[in-house]
Amino acid sequence: MSRFLDIDIDQAIVKRAARGDRRAHEIIYRAFSAPVYSVCLRFTRVPAHAEDLTQDTFIEVMRSIASFRGDAPLGGWIRRVAVSKALMFLRSAWQQRGTSLRDECDALVPDDLVKHGVAAQPDMAIDLEQALAGLSEISRAVVWLHDVEGFTHKEIAAQMGKSESFSKSQLSRAYQRLRPLLEAEVATTEPGSVETLPGVC
Repeated sequence: MSRFLDIDIDQAIVKRAARGDRRAHEIIYRAFSAPVYSVCLRFTRVPAHAEDLTQDTFIEVMRSIASFRGDAPLGGWIRRVAVSKALMFLRSAWQQRGTSLRDECDALVPDDLVKHGVAAQPDMAIDLEQALAGLSEISRAVVWLHDVEGFTHKEIAAQMGKSESFSKSQLSRAYQRLRPLLEAEVATTEPGSVETLPGVC
């Protein structure tokens, strides 16, 4: 899970921000700008794009914060705005080069090779950062949302405008793609020095 939910912002500051208080806006920006940038960079892998998306995220946050009801953590709401902006950016990039979500899926592995992912091998571990760099954009997004940010398949599907089965399939396919890296990493790395990759649920 990312740092978003660990950041505590007083409700009085949120209310001030909703009224347009610039000082309150600055407090919220300073508290969340680093995790927002980190999320955007995970998706784009280009610092300049991540910086632009961070600004876009906070423009949207400050524009919409008056509608934030406070029945969930502010950080969770900001995280969703950041993820939405990052996915919109990726969809735009796919469209510009004539690539669809389905094209990204088909570029991974054949359906008959996708059976279990790495959940069937819980003893395997891998440097997640290194592993994600080798995945396609859509696969990287699904793995990051599910395994790091803690999104459910239903939530991922809603963010991407796809079905839950699409999200589950992408995660399984990504794990299939990662298996050779898992095997190589486990063979050369001391136990406990890398992150364990969760399974499909």
